[in-house]
Amino acid sequence: MSALPTPARSLFDRKHVPRHSGIRVVVTGQVGLNKKPFLEEVAALAARHGHPVRVFHVGELMCSEAPDIVPRRILDLPRQRLTALRRSVFKDILASAAAGCHLIVNTHATFRWKHGLFHAYDHAQMAELDADLYVTLVDNVDAVHERLERDHEIKHSLKDILVWREEEIVVTEAMAEAVAGYGHAYVMSRDNPRIAAQSLYRLMFEPHRKRVYPSFPMTHVLELPAILGEIERFRDSLAEQFITFDPADLDEKQLIHRAEAAAARGETQLIVTANGRQISLDAEELARIAKDIDAQIYARDFKLIDQSEMIVSYIPVLPDGRPAISSGVERELHHAFENTKEVYVVWRPACDPSPFITETATAVFPSVEALFVHFQERGYVGQRQLSI
Repeated sequence: MSALPTPARSLFDRKHVPRHSGIRVVVTGQVGLNKKPFLEEVAALAARHGHPVRVFHVGELMCSEAPDIVPRRILDLPRQRLTALRRSVFKDILASAAAGCHLIVNTHATFRWKHGLFHAYDHAQMAELDADLYVTLVDNVDAVHERLERDHEIKHSLKDILVWREEEIVVTEAMAEAVAGYGHAYVMSRDNPRIAAQSLYRLMFEPHRKRVYPSFPMTHVLELPAILGEIERFRDSLAEQFITFDPADLDEKQLIHRAEAAAARGETQLIVTANGRQISLDAEELARIAKDIDAQIYARDFKLIDQSEMIVSYIPVLPDGRPAISSGVERELHHAFENTKEVYVVWRPACDPSPFITETATAVFPSVEALFVHFQERGYVGQRQLSI
């Protein structure tokens, strides 16, 4: 029989381990995410709440350490010098950590360059840092592609973007487990910057808030604006009170649907808006990565459930009176149940839910209002906090 995972030595239960006074967070993510302004916003939010946070941008600091390096050519350096530069920069980070500062380290977990694939951190220094949280930021493939085209000179395909993202997630999780044990690695989308910044702030400084995975139908209701409005209000109500890991923040499936529709019309290019700018994507290239996107959605959504404490599912009513429930939602509920999460369902249809819902749910409610009354009774939200 295999051994159970080592219990998480986390922000949520660390009384048995002597701890440093500052919260330490390592944030990774592929090139093209533009993490710097996002993390500065997290620091600004923390400062407004009385928690000064220092943000260390490792790549930027490495370039400052070696002014002879041509901008954006740092990865062309010999591996030995690259490692020496990173270790030098990290010594300053460790000094700030030892002084008890709250800090965020903005880095990569991996690089794929002319040297091939290699990790972008020093294990001994990461162990000395002893971070509380390891977060991999992710974003939609079209948004990353737009930034790469605009701000970088990196040849890439859309498939490359998916591969780099997956590598960052896997290696960051391995790093976290090696240093801190099971349960410290999180995946977060930065597609909605305000909600994402709020969630990261709450992970750092408000760990009493429940971590929630919102579950709801997506593909089945795309052409139903009234139901989409209900779902949006449901998502907002959860984000207002909890730390949410929302699967809809990464919506690459819609790119595939649009590419298929474009191909059916005989069009080879798909015009999309990413980061406020119109760009053209190759419809055939999107079709070629459709299975990769599906596989990552499947794995990532289960990861988001695993890093949550509870799942809350909203099941609306279709115009013909049937429940708008998909096989994906049912699978999410079952996965959460099997992993001993709290499972809550808001069931809007007049008909009774099936045993596949009731037998896996902690509780079923007729409305979001009734759900939040229950959350108040359990102490998950305060009486004065509730506004739906």
